[in-house]
Amino acid sequence: MKVEDFDYQLPEELIAQTPLEKRDASRLLVLDKKTGEVEHKHFYDILDYLEEGDTLVLNDSKVLPARLIGIKEDTQAVIEILLLKNIKEDDWECLVKPARRIKEGTIVSFGNGQLKAKCIGVYEEGIRHFQLIYEGILMEILDQLGTMPLPPYIHEKLKDQSRYQTVYAKEVGSAAAPTAGLHFTKELLKKIEDKGVHLAYVTLHVGLGTFRPVSVERVEDHEMHQEFYTMSREVAELLNETKKNKKRIIAVGTTSTRTLETIASKYGKFQECSGWTNIFIYPGYEWKAIDCLITNFHLPKSTLVMLVSAFASREFILNAYQIAILEKYRFFSFGDAMFIK
Repeated sequence: MKVEDFDYQLPEELIAQTPLEKRDASRLLVLDKKTGEVEHKHFYDILDYLEEGDTLVLNDSKVLPARLIGIKEDTQAVIEILLLKNIKEDDWECLVKPARRIKEGTIVSFGNGQLKAKCIGVYEEGIRHFQLIYEGILMEILDQLGTMPLPPYIHEKLKDQSRYQTVYAKEVGSAAAPTAGLHFTKELLKKIEDKGVHLAYVTLHVGLGTFRPVSVERVEDHEMHQEFYTMSREVAELLNETKKNKKRIIAVGTTSTRTLETIASKYGKFQECSGWTNIFIYPGYEWKAIDCLITNFHLPKSTLVMLVSAFASREFILNAYQIAILEKYRFFSFGDAMFIK
């Protein structure tokens, strides 16, 4: 299977640069995965597609304000660091620009020395391991000095940092937002619960792979990044009960999807667990966990386009994307949504 088969042409003006004023006012393209039929709605209409007894699964991971701009202590060169993964205690895996300036032993200072990062490991693709040096509570320091690590296709500055968090974000640890969840408001979630739909929260910390393009020609040759996930006993029991009652599991986003499919593949059911997943879902995959999917529009030739194509067929997805382009939907992180039923 060729990566080129998942390409499409997107006019640049359709890449959403800022979030809409109202989260749930974004548009919603509804795709029937059996027929390919498309409907045009607004996100608040999602309520009409959810049924009593269904379980809506959301990723409650919270984005770290992980983008830091500092000064290299010996040369005063400006260095940008993106915290990706907490390895242990104060040791972090980071993406660095410009990486060539950072060798083992290099110290980068942030906020007049309020936070320092000492390089303790040099790796490929701009990755460095740093030991963070500070006094006090790291999360409070990051709130002061860091900014949201917006994807490279967003060029506008984000006025309100909370708009790159879901309203239910809780577990700190992501390098990027689980963006399908950005459309929900607390009011809409309450209406969903009032309808008799269960809300279940899992955690998957979104990592570097979100920003990394597929660089191979054959889909099967791509190596997926690892991301940390966790599921509680209560959620596992609720999901097993949902299946038993022949009701639907509706995943909010590709991150929730990857968590659910990882666990169902590993254990044959849902159970309390945590671990690292590098599950790669592309056409031909046998679905084990989810029945419906709420998702955004994804980058051409990305693993996420491959995942949704596995769920609804490549032809239906690319056709729906062409319709969305003609109808001037907004694409990517701050863009509009799809409901694949």
